[in-house]
Amino acid sequence: METPTRTPTAPPAFADVLVVGAGPAGSACAQLLARQGLRTVLVDQHDFPREKVCGDGLIPDSHAAFRRLGVYDEVAASAQPVQHVRCVGARGGHVDVPGTMSVLPRRQLDHILVRAAQQAGAELHTPLRFEAPLVEGERVVGARLQGPEGQPPVEVRASWVVLATGAVPQALTAAGLCDRRTPTGTAVRAYVRHAELAREITQLQVIWHGRLRGGYGWVFPGPDGVFNIGTGVIGSHSLEGGKGRRRGRNLREMFEDFCEVYPPAARLMREGEVLGPLKGAPLRCSLRGVSGEHWGRPGLLVAGDAAGTTYAFSGEGIGKAMESGMLAAEALLHARTQTPAQADAQVLQAYAAALRQLQPQFVLYERAGIVNDWPWLADLLIWRARKSPRILRRMAGVLDETQNPARLFTLSGVTKLLFE
Repeated sequence: METPTRTPTAPPAFADVLVVGAGPAGSACAQLLARQGLRTVLVDQHDFPREKVCGDGLIPDSHAAFRRLGVYDEVAASAQPVQHVRCVGARGGHVDVPGTMSVLPRRQLDHILVRAAQQAGAELHTPLRFEAPLVEGERVVGARLQGPEGQPPVEVRASWVVLATGAVPQALTAAGLCDRRTPTGTAVRAYVRHAELAREITQLQVIWHGRLRGGYGWVFPGPDGVFNIGTGVIGSHSLEGGKGRRRGRNLREMFEDFCEVYPPAARLMREGEVLGPLKGAPLRCSLRGVSGEHWGRPGLLVAGDAAGTTYAFSGEGIGKAMESGMLAAEALLHARTQTPAQADAQVLQAYAAALRQLQPQFVLYERAGIVNDWPWLADLLIWRARKSPRILRRMAGVLDETQNPARLFTLSGVTKLLFE
């Protein structure tokens, strides 16, 4: 049984670092800062444990972050271990790609991460919503936070603020850093319990089909026979034809299409116990959507989904969110002995340089996203991978980030495979 995280009623007036948003990015950042003795205040608009709309899949980069944060054993004890990703094409063919993965609902995962931050010394205060930065000149010196309805706002001054508020644009807009209000993509998911299918479906299943064009469907087996099933569209709000129209897709209709074209999904929804309504969420991908070149401004850094740490091809973002939070913490820690003027420049430069090192990987995943628009490419790749152990090893390398996804999941990549 989950124990609610107890928090003081009011945050302190001052902190070394104020981290806004206690999801994977914010909790990872807060833990590393608190470990080094900085007074770290972590706030979130929700009490914990709380739900978060997500696919819940944890791939190797997430596992690496868990180890660094010291929570790997606790996550592994709660999560459903998974040894393969099953890639399913429109014609029904599939290939199982090996890897070290797991599934854990964000309600449980985020609670583990925020408790670890508290155990390291971070002060958690909820529910508090970011309303606006406190600014002196051009520098952010804290934040105004709003509690439950009827309560007056509170102000927390801080040497630095880390904004880890997810893909919704309101906080970025208030901070003067929102480059685009529309998301890169959107997704919906449901939780469904089906004990019998839990014995049959033991892989992360990702499905491409003409009826799902522009995105994909998934069926992920979680703990206690509960599946995370959903559909997502990347580029759901991109401009079409240069005429200013948004490319949209009704995701509820797409979810229904998914259940029509993929028999395991249909069986799951027909026979299983649906645990709550279908829920949706926006996505920010490819390290885009934050104005400026430093993912921040003097006194403030942006991390996690707010910074666009989700992969455009797969929609996976938990691992990179934690990584960005830890990179933000490292940038702040390296500059802690500098004067304020020196620290501002050094922190922004160090953090931007660290994220730019990740950018090529995001670009490759964005190129690989063509398979979502042309699902027949998945059929070709699956056909070749079933015949070639070497290609299957490359696909496994995409999961653990040792292989370039554009060599496989693009038209030119698949064309080359046909002749190898």
